[in-house]
Amino acid sequence: MFRKESDEYIEIEHNAEEAHAKKVPIHIEKINEYADSDRIQRKLRDGAVMLVRVKELKDRNMAELKRAIERIKKTCDAVNGEVVGVGEEWIIVSPSNARVERA
Repeated sequence: MFRKESDEYIEIEHNAEEAHAKKVPIHIEKINEYADSDRIQRKLRDGAVMLVRVKELKDRNMAELKRAIERIKKTCDAVNGEVVGVGEEWIIVSPSNARVERA
């Protein structure tokens, strides 16, 4: 795997197929209504990481947004995932094979 080229650096062989197999899809989604939480739950169970815009529903119906997020949180708990708020307009939803790093 490692090959010594000189005293200054080491060249690392890169296997593109192996790197591609480890990639996790990241989806950009919106929640416009409560029913949209179904789509997000399905993608979460399939292993996708999602950046979800919640602003439209938040501005229109905060109670419905809270219900949708609670539903998504239950699925996250079931798959050992996470839901993390990013500002006022976005949430990140991730399955167990991805972790949101917080500074």
